[in-house]
Amino acid sequence: MGAMVEESMNRALQSLMERRFDLAEKVILGDREIDLKEIQIEEECLKVLALHQPVATDLRFIIVVLKVNNDLERIGDLAQNIAERAAYLSRNEPIDLPEDFAVMIEKVRGMVSRSLDSLVNRDTKTARQVIHDDTEVDEAHRSMYEALQERMCDNPSTVQRAVNTLSVSKNLERIADYATNIAEDVVFMVDGEMIRHGEPDEENALKFLHG
Repeated sequence: MGAMVEESMNRALQSLMERRFDLAEKVILGDREIDLKEIQIEEECLKVLALHQPVATDLRFIIVVLKVNNDLERIGDLAQNIAERAAYLSRNEPIDLPEDFAVMIEKVRGMVSRSLDSLVNRDTKTARQVIHDDTEVDEAHRSMYEALQERMCDNPSTVQRAVNTLSVSKNLERIADYATNIAEDVVFMVDGEMIRHGEPDEENALKFLHG
């Protein structure tokens, strides 16, 4: 399922950057397969819980698989959302994008890939790096919001395209959040340490609210 979701996300981002409607369409039509895979994995986990009653590390593993399964399905949904925006943008004149946008895309791609690697390899060092990288994606999304807001004010004819692009940025930020969730669950699975919902960054939150 991780491979399916990664492929869907990468196709959606490729369709966006290369303005390829055909790839966007494949992502949209393929989301159902991810949904079915999520149901299958959940059913298998519930069977293990009911029939084998795992404890200790085995129980943590099953709990994490259930949670990661849900997070992957959500990433698949967000990839579909990106593909829908990419399909619209591919049929309209492109707008100038901040240079940071391509960097943000690669950062999110890397976070998803490394979060899954950390799960497979039970690698908490990689998982903690993914968690650390989430802050950079949040900053990039804030920069995108400000840059696109400025473009819409300067040229109202770009509003619809800018809104769709901003939606892509938001979806990328959410994908990074789910990759972070997966990484946090890996730390829980391996070390038994709960690190979800870390200390809030009040300074950045207030800065964003008040501009």
